[in-house]
Amino acid sequence: MAGLSPTNASGGTQSASDFKKQLNKVYTWYTGGFLTFVIVLAIAEQMGLPRNWIGFIFLLATVGLYAGIGVMSRTTDADEYYVAGRRVPAIYNGMATGADWMSAASFIGMAGTLYLTGYSGLAFIMGWTGGYCLVALFLAPYMRKFGQFTVPDFLGERYGGNFVRFLGVFAAILCSFTYVVAQIYGVGLITSRLTGFDFVIGIFVGLGGILVCSFLGGMRAVTWTQVAQYIILIIAYMIPVVWLSVKQTNVPIPQIIYGYQLEKVTAREAELLKDPKELEVIEIYKKRVADIDAKLKDVPAAMAADLADATKKVADLKTANAGAADIAAAEKALAALPKDAAAATKAYTAAKAAAQGRTAPLGGMPRHAQQFAGDPNGDAKAVAAYDTSRRNFLALIFCLMVGTAALPHILMRYYTTPSVKQARESVTWSLFFIFLLYFTAPALAVLVKYEVFNVLVGTEFTKLPGWIAQWAKVDPSLLSIVDINKDGILQLGEMRIGGDIVVLATPEIGGLPYVISGLVAAGGLAAALSTADGLLLTIANALSHDVYYKMIDPNAPTSRRVTISKVLLLVVALAAAYVAAQKPADILFLVSAAFSFAAAAFFPVLVLGIFWKRASKWGAAAGMIGGLGITVYYMVSNQPWLRSVFDVTKPIELWYGIAPISAGVFGVPLGFALVVLVSLVTPGPDKKTLELIEHVRYPDLKPA
Repeated sequence: MAGLSPTNASGGTQSASDFKKQLNKVYTWYTGGFLTFVIVLAIAEQMGLPRNWIGFIFLLATVGLYAGIGVMSRTTDADEYYVAGRRVPAIYNGMATGADWMSAASFIGMAGTLYLTGYSGLAFIMGWTGGYCLVALFLAPYMRKFGQFTVPDFLGERYGGNFVRFLGVFAAILCSFTYVVAQIYGVGLITSRLTGFDFVIGIFVGLGGILVCSFLGGMRAVTWTQVAQYIILIIAYMIPVVWLSVKQTNVPIPQIIYGYQLEKVTAREAELLKDPKELEVIEIYKKRVADIDAKLKDVPAAMAADLADATKKVADLKTANAGAADIAAAEKALAALPKDAAAATKAYTAAKAAAQGRTAPLGGMPRHAQQFAGDPNGDAKAVAAYDTSRRNFLALIFCLMVGTAALPHILMRYYTTPSVKQARESVTWSLFFIFLLYFTAPALAVLVKYEVFNVLVGTEFTKLPGWIAQWAKVDPSLLSIVDINKDGILQLGEMRIGGDIVVLATPEIGGLPYVISGLVAAGGLAAALSTADGLLLTIANALSHDVYYKMIDPNAPTSRRVTISKVLLLVVALAAAYVAAQKPADILFLVSAAFSFAAAAFFPVLVLGIFWKRASKWGAAAGMIGGLGITVYYMVSNQPWLRSVFDVTKPIELWYGIAPISAGVFGVPLGFALVVLVSLVTPGPDKKTLELIEHVRYPDLKPA
């Protein structure tokens, strides 16, 4: 990786073509070396290398590699630290953007969401992919022409003054911090699976790999690390799904056999819907819901009954000289009982919600090929459910598309290319590298569902594969299996699987060697680390460059600015790790919230700032405050976790039935309206800004 330096042996600067050839050589050797490393580990596993050693080796080797790139790319030069010297070739910037984009949500959560929700999960693929079309058409080349370091920097130059810049910094931190918490959560999940560490310890172990890259070399180190991470994550993602495709159909192209396997899954769903054992499990859960309802009607009496039952169970086990493990488990359950009525009410309500979800067929999952909930040809209730489901599908696509086009850490990547032309080419390459994974995710979800429905369901509990118990140990909320009807056979309704582990468990579901499980975990870690690097850098740079340098001390030397950025990066990383350790919400909600925040705060002011000369400073400020404000208000008012954080007690009121995850659908139109209306009644930009806009709107005339 030392060959990534842009200088030649004599100390002069290399030409762009020589630099690209050097990169081609370095990353070709790197890819071959990584594949050789995996093969050697596979051979070592067959010779008896313990599984936990494989996990540690993958963790140490990959994180050590990223750290090495960070060390060799360390810099204190402002251009190198903030925008990688603006010399990253389009194809490599596209690859780095792909890694920056392939977050834990894309790598870990997307196929899992498709597994759990079926057709409606395609909104994520269409929204995220469509967003890059908006980036290419409306933003990337024009923002590259401005030549700033950050998105708030662009806002400050375009609209003048520090007020809009400060709003940009606030919004960038809000959406980036929300997003980075999700990545660090994914880091903890994967690290704990690879090593057996506790989840919280796994978070801070993974955090070390994040910090070394971004802390030492800024965008320069992050760029070359992200290229390396993309190579690992795409190899890791493709191998298990290709294997499942071959195992089930003898065809090594999963995208081709997707429809064929979906037909089989649909047929199996019809069988499970009529299975007497599945119906028996549903009835048991319905009775459990009724029992919890009775407890909620008289919480003190229910608490007393639970205490008596738990105390009696401990006493009975001790009297019968039961095993120490059984007694310890009973004592733990006794100690975990709620201590007051408020805690008991919360626990009973949560238990009821969990049981309620299991009263639906297919373990609470919709039929995979069913487009929307409800029925357009049914009764009034079914028609309303169908309309609401379709409305939410379209709203989510809108928020993800517009949010993608406005995410600060993605837009920053296009500041690193040598020219406007290469910024455009870079978006095309980004789409290609992202397409490789997104075109595969739907097939992966269907192949895994086929495996679960036809291999796991109907298996005796005593013969279930070992990976089930191992994942349940990592986090019972991600995977739990309970023999509800006591028949010793697994029914689908008795299995609860979280979307966040579907991809990570795919190799074990398909019966592949454990080394492939380690490879997939390393790929997921690469995805989470690469995005976390970019996000932390976005936050730290916004604070150090836009707040400290542009607003507090414009005469600060480069070395001080970079040092401050590094210190802030460390502080933000530790804060995000602390929040992630609390397991605030699932990965997909956190990520989607970030998209709604970015869409509402940035998209209107960026697009109008480029294409409408009359957009003024006060219009931009009103648009950002109003758009982001209504988005945050809607989420806090209606999202369960945020309601608990802000102690919101008023009833949930969904506007047009839109889920909180798509709150940006209200913020973006309001933002556009406010920018236009306020701009029309306030003074417009000065002559210098107007000339700059005119120059930027025709970037191909004078490429930077």
